[in-house]
Amino acid sequence: MKNKEYMSLKKMIEYIDKALKYTNNCSFETFSNNDEKVDATVFAISQIGELVKNVSEETMKKYPNIEWIIIKNLRNKIVHDYEGIKLNFIWDIITEDIVPLKIKLENILQCEK
Repeated sequence: MKNKEYMSLKKMIEYIDKALKYTNNCSFETFSNNDEKVDATVFAISQIGELVKNVSEETMKKYPNIEWIIIKNLRNKIVHDYEGIKLNFIWDIITEDIVPLKIKLENILQCEK
């Protein structure tokens, strides 16, 4: 794994941590009624998708337990249709998907040391 790719995976984890920090101890109602939390969280999620561009096909194939293309496509959806993003969808990502993604990324970094 190239250094840029390795650093991109580390940066994804940093953005996951930011998204979790922004939504820590929030209910969906609190989150959805706070524009700053929404904007910061959605930006962090979009950056994760942006960083997928630095992940090689080889790595994607080696770690198919991560839905790389879905993450990348979510970034495109956020960037190109920000107003159309459903907050309950973002909330589901935060409450259901982002911690397992973090664990998977940490495992990759551990394996690739």
